Amino acid sequence: METVPSVRTAGRCRLAILVIEDDIRTAELVRRTLEADGHRVEIVDDGRTGLIQAVAQVWDLLIVDRMLPGIDGLSLMRTLRGANVAIPALFLTALGGINDRVDGLRSGGDDYLVKPFVGAELAARVLALARRGRLKPMNTVLRVANLELNRLTRYVSRGGRTIELKPREYEVLEYLMRNAGHVVTRTMLLEDVWNFHFDPQTSVVESHISRLRGKIDRGFDVELLQTVRGSGYRLGDPA
Repeated sequence: METVPSVRTAGRCRLAILVIEDDIRTAELVRRTLEADGHRVEIVDDGRTGLIQAVAQVWDLLIVDRMLPGIDGLSLMRTLRGANVAIPALFLTALGGINDRVDGLRSGGDDYLVKPFVGAELAARVLALARRGRLKPMNTVLRVANLELNRLTRYVSRGGRTIELKPREYEVLEYLMRNAGHVVTRTMLLEDVWNFHFDPQTSVVESHISRLRGKIDRGFDVELLQTVRGSGYRLGDPA
């Protein structure tokens, strides 16, 4: 991941800002406004490229339109937040209803500015977000021995071999990898993966673990997914 550092210039904080906006006029207005304050601005015009760029470099701030080609702004932010990418984000959009604002904030946005906007307000909101500080983003790739899971793309592989998982199998594996080396109980999986706060008296956990074990361990000398008798399951290298 390339680092784009923030620096202080003439008493101001120079931020690295990624603008994800498909309207050329709006994007250029944002660029001029923010570059006048000394910030470094890059523009991409579709959501899919924006998602890739958001994790390819270290940014101080994202400015995101909601209606984007490829991946819409809400989905983009949900994907980033789901992968624990904590870059502050400002939605800049023509959708100004109260429900639109709520949806934007719930998806992971930190602020919401409606078009048409005044340049001075945009600049002020950018600085306000910068003052809140930037949380250190967590790795988007989880690794246990030679097993890898990309939380952004949901790509799973072991020893360079792609592993195809169904959505729920992926969720179980991600949970196990986030708790690698520790025992995960059946109750923990039911509550945190299935959102069941009661025992459904089914073998849903056991069947998913069995299928998952077949996919990630079959054909390898070392079995990473272990059953801890009477306790639960543990993912890790037995050695």
